[in-house]
Amino acid sequence: MTTTDESVSLWQPDVLGHGYECMDLPLKADEEGPVKATLVRHAPPVVHPSPHGVLDFLTSFTKRKRRPAPADPGGAPRVVLYLHGWADYFLQTELAEYLTASGFHFYALDLRKFGRSLLPGQTPGYTSDLGVYDEDLAAAIREVERDVAARTSNATPPTIHMLAHSLGGLIAALWADRNPGRVGTLVLNSPWLELQGSSLVRSIAMHLVEPFARTDPKRPFRFPEMPAYWESVSNEAHGEWILDPTWRPRASFPIRAGWTKAVLAGHAAVERKLNIDAPVLVLLSGRTRIQAEWTADLMRADAVIDVEETSRRALGLARRTAVFRYPGALHDVFLSRRTVRQQAYRDVAVWLAAYPY
Repeated sequence: MTTTDESVSLWQPDVLGHGYECMDLPLKADEEGPVKATLVRHAPPVVHPSPHGVLDFLTSFTKRKRRPAPADPGGAPRVVLYLHGWADYFLQTELAEYLTASGFHFYALDLRKFGRSLLPGQTPGYTSDLGVYDEDLAAAIREVERDVAARTSNATPPTIHMLAHSLGGLIAALWADRNPGRVGTLVLNSPWLELQGSSLVRSIAMHLVEPFARTDPKRPFRFPEMPAYWESVSNEAHGEWILDPTWRPRASFPIRAGWTKAVLAGHAAVERKLNIDAPVLVLLSGRTRIQAEWTADLMRADAVIDVEETSRRALGLARRTAVFRYPGALHDVFLSRRTVRQQAYRDVAVWLAAYPY
């Protein structure tokens, strides 16, 4: 669909190729200089569906023969806004295309200093306060609302469903708690809600980190490299996915004192329990296996978070919370082997359809 809105020129072709466009969202500068976030949209060509509509597409999804336009069910347009994890960026095109075919307008946000938003001279992924991302999310939601109105000629504010992964899941949960009424539902894909181990380990870590966070917040800690999860995902090793080496490096980003303190503070807030007013769905692997060296067993487990502890923490996020477990899933359920991720796509689409407004 074309629009005469003057901001249409701000959308540019995205690195993901045909059907994907991106837009820079300028943010307030910080001590490192200019800052931006980047909004990505899936905007496939409009195709008139057959009488069976979306059902035909979902049945033939793996063949990718056509992409019908989103259908708004007589009221508010339905939007999915995706948020990535640590040392990460949006690349899950299969997820975007499935949800678009299921009737949703799909957008993704690369937060400041991650992925498409990482500028020269910036410290990758760094912040000393997870609340700073409120500005990124506010800018993204404003643009999503404007863009959906222009694309649909529907002035009704869209229902936004936020779908967030890992660190993004922690950021999204804390944001939703502070901003009641802003999302229709919150879907958390392996959210990082607690430090690996327990709250006791987190308490000890906070005491160790605090002096450095106060005096030298960008000080990097030296930890052994843990590339095994990257090897399970990257098509350069044992996975299926093409990963940008700058945006998602093999050894992740350096872990810094100020950032660590911010994350631990987020975990502490989750432990105290949140009060998210939207229904929350949490997707988790069936088990955890964290190790430095890659083995074939890592293709069927979460190599990043403690899924059992996360499951317990998830129940304190909101009054309406569901936890879905996927035996054989990776840390990013949507990057797991095909049978696992397609089950997750179906589950998420059904969940979102239950909360259309």
